[in-house]
Amino acid sequence: MSLDACAALVQRGDPDRFLAVMAAPLAARSRLLPLYALNLEVARAPWVSKEPMIAEMRLQWWRDVVAEPAPRAHEVARPLHELIQQAALPLDVLDRMIEARRWDIYRDPFEDQAAMDAYLEDTGAGLMWLSARALGASATAEPAVRAYGWAAALAQYLRAIPELAARGRVPLLDGRPEAVAQLAVRGLIRLNAARKATATVPRAIRPALLAGWQAEGLMKQASRDPAAVGDGRLQLSDFARRGRLLWQATTGLF
Repeated sequence: MSLDACAALVQRGDPDRFLAVMAAPLAARSRLLPLYALNLEVARAPWVSKEPMIAEMRLQWWRDVVAEPAPRAHEVARPLHELIQQAALPLDVLDRMIEARRWDIYRDPFEDQAAMDAYLEDTGAGLMWLSARALGASATAEPAVRAYGWAAALAQYLRAIPELAARGRVPLLDGRPEAVAQLAVRGLIRLNAARKATATVPRAIRPALLAGWQAEGLMKQASRDPAAVGDGRLQLSDFARRGRLLWQATTGLF
């Protein structure tokens, strides 16, 4: 029942990842859903209250869930704990993924590009690596999977720019169109390099990469039309979205 709760949570709160997990083989879904549900819980924790202390407490609660040896009676925490034990997930990666969300609580901009890169590394790249580990990936696959996850995280972050700005955050170090286009090109370069590297990973762990199925299309659009990022027009057509997902799911190519 807790796994069903994870699925319902992801379907409501993260429909793109839900489509990705539903395109994965049935055996992979039970491994991916608790991680995607955790990601959703910690991603929204900074926004549930205007009081920073409350948001900090929510994130700390999840850090405690990861660190404690016994499961908590919670619809996401329990299946997550089981997955951590079964797949021997690295606790430090989980902790950094949660801790990184502290940036979302406050209104301070990133200190520099390295800080923004680290945020994407700990959140999106970390989540994709955890997903791959949950499906049995060995340590040799980590650089390629993380690179692919970083690029996918950047694409989704660019989509979130208008919402972050509306909530009083300073999401970009340089919001000029040429700087946004350059950032998107940088993401495409990293995505293409990661794609070559992930071509050698076992097919069993490739469902973990499905969550990045929109990355290339979104960043190509941002590089051509950077104003679409700030205007909230960074979006693939429904045909392109579903077609790309179906192609990746059936071919195993990314």
